[in-house]
Amino acid sequence: MPAAIPVYLEVGTKRIFASALDWPGWTRAGKDEKAALETLAAYAPRYIKVSRAARIAFPDGEPPFKIVERVKGNATTDFGAPGIQASTDTKPLAAKEAERICALVTASWKVFDAVVAKAPAELRKGPRGGGRDRDKIADHVIDAESAYVSKLGLKLKTPRRDDPSAVREWRKAIIDAIRASAGGPQSVEKRWPPRYVVRRMAWHLLDHAWEIEDRSRLSEFE
Repeated sequence: MPAAIPVYLEVGTKRIFASALDWPGWTRAGKDEKAALETLAAYAPRYIKVSRAARIAFPDGEPPFKIVERVKGNATTDFGAPGIQASTDTKPLAAKEAERICALVTASWKVFDAVVAKAPAELRKGPRGGGRDRDKIADHVIDAESAYVSKLGLKLKTPRRDDPSAVREWRKAIIDAIRASAGGPQSVEKRWPPRYVVRRMAWHLLDHAWEIEDRSRLSEFE
């Protein structure tokens, strides 16, 4: 039997998030623990694109999940975003692990960029006519990253999405900061641990990448 995948649960009053600790971005929510874990498992085939882009082997088959921690959620959880760190996020970060999580968040950027490039400008609306179109989602994602960047202790000017050079420099600064944190303190006042920054950032990228795929015409992603 394949080794179990460590998962931590963020338990809110309206929803629960299940996050695979070793695979930043592989985070899904459900109305209860069972639904959250089932959804997490259902998204494994989609997350494999990230592991392949990072050139990191993904577990074969359907490995079981092992719940290693439950944390109490907050208003962010109930709003629809994972908002609580795992206790292990503040343990020492070795250089090898830093490289691994950098590879996975870089792969998440690649997956998101590829989806945006392929998707139509106008996406299918929800039953009430709601939902951002492609470019609005892409702008929202990079705006949100400015908040994550500040939690790494960086002060960077948010790049325009249509300025590839600025975006590359922005992402390089993020990766450099994560690498530089290896071997140093992971719990710093007014900051987030780099592991959590990567998990939150990758989740946001992939959550919207998958939303764009789901709201595009199927033929575009076949």
